[in-house]
Amino acid sequence: MVHHSQFLLQLLQAGRLKISKGPLATATYHDPCYLGRYNQIFESPRQVLSYVSDLNLVEMERNRERNFCCGAGGGHLWLEEQKVGERINVMRTDQALATGAGLVATACPYCLQMFQDGSKTREVDETLKIKDIAEILAESAVSNPNKI
Repeated sequence: MVHHSQFLLQLLQAGRLKISKGPLATATYHDPCYLGRYNQIFESPRQVLSYVSDLNLVEMERNRERNFCCGAGGGHLWLEEQKVGERINVMRTDQALATGAGLVATACPYCLQMFQDGSKTREVDETLKIKDIAEILAESAVSNPNKI
């Protein structure tokens, strides 16, 4: 079994998935906890995003092994944080906003949901886009029904 970021990278490297032009945007990538810290998959999602030529990737201060959780890990998806005083997903959204990026990319459906909620809480959901790396590629792929 491989993660979809690894599979997409294999398709890109083999030339089976072609990218025409991506969104002209500055993006930051959020490392999902289980994908990164537990499975040590940090580079394949970033390499996938590097194929999107018009995408400028900037890193959040806390990334890779030192990543900050989105708030969904360990079943906290539906719980309020009581000791911190602020929801973890809102704190992580603030960290993404600090990069100046207009797009947050991730490779986890839980992270996606947490960032969407955080952007609504901060009232930036109209300007800060949240997408999975597969969505970004789908929007940028060359359409060829004879391939893949």
